[in-house]
Amino acid sequence: MSIPSRVKIVEVGPRDGLQNEKEPVPAAIKVELVHRLQDAGLKEIEVTSFVSPKWVPQMGDNAEVMAGIQRRSDVRYSVLTPNLKGFEAAVPTQPHEIVVFGAASEAFSQKNINCSIAESIERFRPVVQQAVEQGIAVRGAISCAVGCPYEGDIAPERVELVARLMRDIGVQHVGVADTIGVGTPNRVQRALEAALKHYSVNEVSGHFHDTYGMALANTLASLQLGIWHFDTSVAGLGGCPYAKGATGNVATEDVVFLLHGMGIETGIDLDKLVDAGKFISDFLGRKPNSRAATALLNKRANAAS
Repeated sequence: MSIPSRVKIVEVGPRDGLQNEKEPVPAAIKVELVHRLQDAGLKEIEVTSFVSPKWVPQMGDNAEVMAGIQRRSDVRYSVLTPNLKGFEAAVPTQPHEIVVFGAASEAFSQKNINCSIAESIERFRPVVQQAVEQGIAVRGAISCAVGCPYEGDIAPERVELVARLMRDIGVQHVGVADTIGVGTPNRVQRALEAALKHYSVNEVSGHFHDTYGMALANTLASLQLGIWHFDTSVAGLGGCPYAKGATGNVATEDVVFLLHGMGIETGIDLDKLVDAGKFISDFLGRKPNSRAATALLNKRANAAS
């Protein structure tokens, strides 16, 4: 399949990127980050999650953040809803899309939510059903699609199983996630091909972590299959909780630099994106975890001196 001429980025920094930060990030900062991201041209932003603040205290201000955003008609705002209670709390905030997730690893599923893969997906059935009835889109994330911290390598057949189960309950789009960043291009392609047995190429996205520095290579391998949706996180926000000290989500700036260099359209202004990443990194008191952002910020500093 030919490489896509345009790519849609789902910016997950405000949710996936910030959820593990130890120090509280005020709602006003999160809202400002969303505003800067949409000003940079991002059209899909995963804003927050509706989970118990006992488990994820950083997302306890979910409704406040959703209420604070100056919405643009050309931007879709999504939220993570792991159960019916979360979904019911999210509905009044008017998300365009909800995200549910299931692991391709039985061990991961058992250790994290004390149930099998099949049981975990079945729990989402009422959530998906209600969302569809209310006209809210549903995206599913297949975590540990390539490797698991407990099981090691994950067979593509497990990804196919989760994709089929998600299709069965009405999930409209699935993301194939290399949660611990151990994927290499050939393994990532096999995982994507497994999902493509149940979803069209327009309904599958890649979600890559850069733990071993493979995220951009895996993005290119996905493009070669025709995949044109990707989850990324501005400034590389979000660590990998299963590999201590390792980097997490691939940086949006790095992916956009790659795509623009290949002549692929994104609709994103890279300079404004770098500014958004610098804004949140400055607040967090560290440098952006993005090679492209670092290079461009250095270039600016040199030009100014």
